[in-house]
Amino acid sequence: MIRIPIEEFAARVEKLRVLMKERYLHACLIYGDEYRKENLRYMSNYWPLFERGAVIVPLTGEPIIVAAPEGEMFCREMSAWPDVRLLPEFACVTVPDKIEYPMAHYTSLTAIREKLQEHGPLQRIGIVGIDAIPTPLMNSIEQGFAGIELIDASDLLFKLRMTKSPNEVRCLQEAARIADAGYKLMINQVKPGMTELELASLAYGECIKQGAEIMPFCLLTSGERVNTIIGRPSGKVIADGDMIMAAIAVQVEGYVATLNFPFVAGRISDEQKKFIDILVEAEDIALSRIKAGAKQCEVVRAVKAYFKEKDMTEYDLYPPLHGCGLAEAESPYPDEQSEALFVAGMTVNTDVSLFGHPYGSNRIEESLLVTETGYESMSKLVRQLSKTWKETATITVI
Repeated sequence: MIRIPIEEFAARVEKLRVLMKERYLHACLIYGDEYRKENLRYMSNYWPLFERGAVIVPLTGEPIIVAAPEGEMFCREMSAWPDVRLLPEFACVTVPDKIEYPMAHYTSLTAIREKLQEHGPLQRIGIVGIDAIPTPLMNSIEQGFAGIELIDASDLLFKLRMTKSPNEVRCLQEAARIADAGYKLMINQVKPGMTELELASLAYGECIKQGAEIMPFCLLTSGERVNTIIGRPSGKVIADGDMIMAAIAVQVEGYVATLNFPFVAGRISDEQKKFIDILVEAEDIALSRIKAGAKQCEVVRAVKAYFKEKDMTEYDLYPPLHGCGLAEAESPYPDEQSEALFVAGMTVNTDVSLFGHPYGSNRIEESLLVTETGYESMSKLVRQLSKTWKETATITVI
C-alpha cells in the first residue's frame, strides 16, 4: 500500500522549522478540518472527520496534535505524531450547540502553552490556515495565547508543498490510475436514456473499488447543462448527441489527481468534433511549454493566443493550468503576467477549457509531473484518448 512514511513527516517538520527561524517564530499552529485538510494533513497525516484539528510545531520538541473527543481514536490511528490533546473548542463543525462528552479527557490551550514553554520562550506563533478558522475558535486561540504575537504564516506551507517528494508523486500516480479506471467505465457505458446520476455512479463505484480514499468531486453535466461550467450530476436524462462534461477527482493518502476529457452520448456531430479538435490542440500547445526552468506564464499566453486565433476568446474564462497535490487546485495558478518558473518536482493540472460555445462547453484536464526535460502525464487514459482522437476523431478506450 502506498503511504507517506513517518520519516517524511519528520523531514517536513525540520523544513518548516528552518522557515520558522527565518520569521522568528517560536511555534506554528497549523489548522485543518474535513473541508480544509491540506496543511494539517501535510504536517501530521491527520484528517478530521466532522471535527476540527490542528498540529502545533515548536522549534524544539515533538509536535502536538489538537483534536476533539469523538474522533480521538480515529486521530490516533491516522496521526504521524502520538501526543494528542483534546480541546472542547475543536468539536463538531456543523452545529452551534455545545455537545457533552462525559468520557472525554480535555486539556486546555493554557496547558498546551505551558508545555510549549518548557522548550524555551514563546513570543511569536505562526498560524497556518487562519483564513479557515471560525471566529469563535480564533477568539479562543487568542485568549489561550494572550500576550503572544500571532502571525499569519500560511505562506510557509504553500512554499513547502510546492514541489513533491517521490512518495507524494506515487500517491498522485495511484490516484490518477484509479481515476482513469472510473472515467474509462463512463466512456464505455454511456448511452442515451440513462441519467447523469446513473453515469456518475459508475465512476464513483469503480474508483472506490479500485482503492480511492474518497472522491472529492465528480462533476458531470450533459447537453445544455454543460454551460454551467461546473455542476453536480442530476436526474437529467442524457439524450442522443449530448456532450458530456465530466471531471472526476480521486484522493489517495490525501493526494488528489483529476481528469476530464470530452465525450458524447450516442451520435457525435461534425460541430462537436471541431470543438473537441480545438481543445485537444490547445492542450498540446500547453504541454509543449511545460518543463523545468520555463516561465509558467508562457503556457497561459500560448493557449490564449491559440484561442484568439480560433475566435474562441469569449469562451475562455480562466487560466489553463494550476497546481495539484493535497488539494485538487493549489499553487501555482499562473496568469499571463506570472514570473514564476516551473521547477522539477512540481505537480500541475492542465485545465484547458471553453465555456458557452454554441456547440458545447468542456475542458481537458490531467495531472502532470514537471521534469527537467518536460513533463510526465499521470493519466495514461487522457494520453490515449488524445492520441486516438487525433488519429481517428473518435473517443474510444479498450
